[in-house]
Formats: sequence, structure tokens, C-alpha cells
Amino acid sequence: MPIRKYRCSRTESVTIIDFDPIIIGMPRGLKQTSSTIAIGFSVDESGKDTFTQSSVDLNLSPLDREVFVVLAINLDPFTPDAVEGADSKVESSLTTTSQTAVQNLSNTNTLAASGNFIKADGGIAVAFQSMGSETPPATLEYIGIIATNDFFIQVKGTGNNAAKGMDGKLYGYRAVADASIYAALVQSEVLSA
Repeated sequence: MPIRKYRCSRTESVTIIDFDPIIIGMPRGLKQTSSTIAIGFSVDESGKDTFTQSSVDLNLSPLDREVFVVLAINLDPFTPDAVEGADSKVESSLTTTSQTAVQNLSNTNTLAASGNFIKADGGIAVAFQSMGSETPPATLEYIGIIATNDFFIQVKGTGNNAAKGMDGKLYGYRAVADASIYAALVQSEVLSA
């Protein structure tokens, strides 16, 4: 940090300290190679109240050590059916690896989770929604890094009269990682599957 001193017209002295600029928004070891991209996706249950998963290809280049830095995710599960005297729900998640059930945020590979619920008791029914923080607070630079070529979306309804689904959008940008960072990201993602 260079320090420069200047003399003013009087006997006062002014000290100017040059700080190195800090760029917020880019994880260390990565070089952004695209502007922000929005990727839309949807998945429908293959049958009523049936867990269904779909993969979305990011077309990353592993030879170029390309990764996808996730800035925000919006999940929009369908509204569950109001069934008299019975609870119903539609749950959804987005993960970096293949899953066998809808996940919650306690799974390290889960980037977002959301659900719509109807709780019924006799003739009274109350609807509510549960979701993880899909858009990061201003203090976070990003919410995740996808190092493999695709991500996975899951949906499952319970207590509905028909098959349900989920729509969503993932926001982020492509980046190239240093060799050691890329190897660590891929290994971490694959081994935690």
C-alpha cells in the first residue's frame, strides 16, 4: 500500500494512501467468461404423487476447466390440490448431483428447495409455502458453483388428485477455474453424491 505525502500552500501536510482495489463478486481462482445467464427449466411428475427427477445440461467444457457460478435460483412448485380433510403438498429441489428423493437445504449438494403445502383438518384448510433463501443476501458473492456438466431438479407431490410439477430459473455465469481449484470442485461434487 503506497503512501504519498504532499505539501499544501501553507504549512499543512496531506497524506494520501492508495489502497489496492478489492473486486467483490468473483470467487478467487476463477475467471468469469460470460455475462449473467438465466436458464429456465421445468419438471412434471411422471404420475400422481410420484418422485420425478430431470437433469439440465449446462454444456460446460471440462477440457477448459469451465464451471458455472450460481448467483440466484427461483423454484416455483405447482399449487397442491385442496382435498377435503387431507393434507397435500408439492415439494421441489435443485441439486448438483442426482438424488433419489426431493432434498432439503441440509444436503450439501442442494442449492435450493421449495414447497407448497395445504394443511386440512375437517372443513378447515390452510395453505402455506416453504422455501430456502433462493437469492443470496447482499453479503454473499454467489450461492454455489456447479463443476460438473449438469444440475438436477426434483419434484414430488403428496395427497394430490393429479400429477404436479415445478418451474424454475437459475441465474449465474460461466467461469474458468485454475487447475487445482477445478480438480477440488469436481472431486468434492462427485464424492459427495
